[in-house]
Amino acid sequence: MEKLLVQSSSHSYGIYIGKQLRYRIYDFLEKEYSSIFIVSDERVASLYLDDCLSNFPADKVYQSVVPSGEQSKSFEAYYQLQTDALTHGLDRNSLIIALGGGVVGDLAGFAAATYMRGIDYIQMPTTILAHDSSVGGKVAINHEIGKNLIGSFYPPKAVIYDVDTLSSLTDKEVRSGYAELVKEALINKQSFFEKLMDTDIYHVRPEQLTAHLLQGVKIKADIVEADERESGMRKYLNLGHTLAHALEAELGYGTLAHGEAVAIGLLFALHVSEQTYNVQLPYHALYEWLEKNRYPMDQSYVNRMDTLIAKMKTDKKAVNHKIQMVLLKGIGKPAIKTFSDSEIKHYLQSFKERLIV
Repeated sequence: MEKLLVQSSSHSYGIYIGKQLRYRIYDFLEKEYSSIFIVSDERVASLYLDDCLSNFPADKVYQSVVPSGEQSKSFEAYYQLQTDALTHGLDRNSLIIALGGGVVGDLAGFAAATYMRGIDYIQMPTTILAHDSSVGGKVAINHEIGKNLIGSFYPPKAVIYDVDTLSSLTDKEVRSGYAELVKEALINKQSFFEKLMDTDIYHVRPEQLTAHLLQGVKIKADIVEADERESGMRKYLNLGHTLAHALEAELGYGTLAHGEAVAIGLLFALHVSEQTYNVQLPYHALYEWLEKNRYPMDQSYVNRMDTLIAKMKTDKKAVNHKIQMVLLKGIGKPAIKTFSDSEIKHYLQSFKERLIV
C-alpha cells in the first residue's frame, strides 16, 4: 500500500492506494463515529457496497444509492441525500463515505460540507478519473447553465483508493480517467507525458496503472497543498476544462464522459497555445494517441460556436465575462490567458479545420 499526506488549511489527510482496502476501512478512521452513511451509485453499489457495509455494525451504518451518471450531480439528488441523512438521524459526529467515481465524490462531499454546517467525509474512489477529483477538497453539484457552479472547498478526512475496484471499469470510464492523467502530465513533465503516450490504456498492467495513478495523485496533491483555494497555480489543473465543461453542458451531461470532453479540451488548449505563443507542442502525438485509444473526436459540436462560447463564459474561471483558459508555453510550463469572444470563435473555427484534416 502507498500512502501520501496532504496538508489542507484545516487538517492533514492521508491518501491510501492499494489492494483490498475496502475491507479495511476501520484502519483509516482517526476516531469513532456515531454513525456511518455510505453514498454510492447503482452500478458501484451492486459491486462493492456490501463489502464496505461489512466493516461496520449494522445498527450504525446507513446507505443511499443514487442513479449512475452525471445527472446525479443535481439539486434533486443533493436534496434527497440531505433528507436521507436527516431521516437516519445523522448528527455532527457522523461520517459520510463517498463510494464511487467523481459524481458520487462531488455529490456526497457537498452533502457533507453542508449537512449541519459540515460533517466529516471520506472519499473512496472507484474509477481512474476520480484519482483527480477525490484529492483537493473541491465538491459541487451542477446547474443546467454550467458544471460545478454550486459547491465548496471542503477537504475529506481520508482518501481510500482500492485499486481492485478499477477492474470493473468500462472502456468509456478508462478513457475518461486517462485523459485526466494526460492533463496532469502536460502541466508537470515531459517524461510522464511520453510514458502515457506509450500506453495502450485498454491493456495496461495493474502495477503499471497503479504507478500512473500514484504519479497523477502526487502531481495533484503538490499543487493543492501550494494553492488550496485556486487563487493561483491550482488553476493550472483546469487545463482542457474550459471547452470540456462547455461541451458537457451543451451536449447534455453524460453524453460525453467528463474525461472524453477533457480530451477534446486538451487538444484545443494545445492548438490555442501553439498559435498564441508560437511554440511547437505535442498536438499531433496527442491526437494520434486519442484516435488509437478510441476517444470520440467528432467535430460537429464546433458548429455550435455561439452557444459554446456562451457556456465558456459561465465557467467558474471566466473573469468579467471574458473567457480565461489555461495554456502551455511548453510541457510543464502552464500559463493563463484571457480571450475575447471573437478570438475564441477564431480558434474554434481553426481547430475544427485542423480536426477535419
